[in-house]
Amino acid sequence: MPNPARFPALLVDAALALHDNQLDVAEPLLRTYLKRDPFDARAIRMLAELAGRIGRNRDAETLLRRALELAPGFTAARANLAIVLYRQNRAVDALAELDTLLAAEPEHLGHANLKAAALGRLGGFEEAITLYERVLAAAPSQPKVWMSYGHMLKTVGRQADGVAAYRGAIALRPALGEAWWSLANLKTVRFDDADVAAMATALADPAITIEDRFHLDFALGKAWEERGDADRAFAHYAAGNALRRTQIAYDASETTQFVDTIVATATADFFAERAGWGCPAHDPIFVLGMPRAGSTLVEQILASHPLVEGTTELPDLPALARRIADYPAGLATITAAQARTLGEEYLRRAAVQRRSDRPFFVDKLPNNWAHVALIRLILPNATIIDARRDPRACCFSNFKQHFARGQGFSYALDDMGHYYRDYVRMMAHIDAVQPSHVHRVIHEQLVDAPEPHIRALLDACRLPFDPACLSSHRTERAVRTASSEQVRQPIFRGGDRAWRPFAAHLQPLEQALGDVIDCYPLAPGTAPSA
Repeated sequence: MPNPARFPALLVDAALALHDNQLDVAEPLLRTYLKRDPFDARAIRMLAELAGRIGRNRDAETLLRRALELAPGFTAARANLAIVLYRQNRAVDALAELDTLLAAEPEHLGHANLKAAALGRLGGFEEAITLYERVLAAAPSQPKVWMSYGHMLKTVGRQADGVAAYRGAIALRPALGEAWWSLANLKTVRFDDADVAAMATALADPAITIEDRFHLDFALGKAWEERGDADRAFAHYAAGNALRRTQIAYDASETTQFVDTIVATATADFFAERAGWGCPAHDPIFVLGMPRAGSTLVEQILASHPLVEGTTELPDLPALARRIADYPAGLATITAAQARTLGEEYLRRAAVQRRSDRPFFVDKLPNNWAHVALIRLILPNATIIDARRDPRACCFSNFKQHFARGQGFSYALDDMGHYYRDYVRMMAHIDAVQPSHVHRVIHEQLVDAPEPHIRALLDACRLPFDPACLSSHRTERAVRTASSEQVRQPIFRGGDRAWRPFAAHLQPLEQALGDVIDCYPLAPGTAPSA
């Protein structure tokens, strides 16, 4: 491990700049120093920290591995590496580093806390809960650890314990907006007057962080919606979304251009010329579409079947897509061998989340609608289920939902409308060039008449009917999405009218959706099937 006794003045200045988040000052200092001494693991670690702060996690990983090559016992660098790997959704790799750290520092609560989070990503919920309990026993005054513990308890269906954990976090830090939002996000907790007053008091404090502020706005929006005050609720939803939108670089025109490129590239001839390509496995069932369109319900139905394992929203397909040069136009440059390799790699990556030997598994990442052409190319025998919901109901449900990450389109009504429209356009194109390869589940039809639509869903997945699928709320399994508590209740139709009291505020959404509203559940320009 590097000896901290001798810390050159240039590194001291760089460390102070990093502490003050003056990255433009710290970077030239570190690079100047490393030109003089390229083997100083301390400076390499600091440069890696700088890279991580600006989102260059791969660069940070490379630097940290170099630091550890120079100083294998440098535990601070190894701890940073575990964090960087976790941020890249590489929980297995992060766990390997964390096990090394915990072998050297078994009482280090930070390592145990991160290990619990990584285990949660891999479906190791019970072990994660045990780790959180160990951390909290040693350090009970950590509100964010209580909150993370609550997330894990909620995931495994221990709702009352999850609520108690969230309340414990709030007791320690009343302005912790994410804990308030986590309570709201259970969809089963009603805030009382004292809760509303406490959130309003916290929101009125000008010193709270931006993150606390928008979480409180989302939670207060739900509180006022429950009280029937749509205008007051919308004011909070709009404020939370507007604040969150300032932190996100999302351009709706880029999504439109992406779909334009798919339409131009993935033609009927494109697929005909590549017939027989890819990995022939039948294992994956992709449930995709808009978030908040009923995909968790579809997954819960399928996971109630004895031949199907429910996993979660897997990050693997987008990760593979990012490796294709000039994607999506780059689909045209993939060779037959590469298509098969990519399909096989997807299965290897997804296997990390598998917990049974059931022959089929569900990947329910909604945003995979953007990668349906890639699925058809690399996994031609996979099942694709498009979960679709009324555009205004679906989009408004997204607007009042704060997502931890990955849904940049959801923080402005016009962005949302354009995104839904592009999604419908993409799926209509796939229907045209790859007919009968996508099975569509219309949410309202499913909840109005579950049995015939569940039978059709199982037929599309080439599965025999199983009556357990008709009572999927009884299936005990971990559910990590915002609908975790809703799918533990019998199928019901209640949320599809929730947008109506807010109709006066939804003109930007309706304008962006255009004729998608009137054509639903079809796409504009398509005719009903005979």
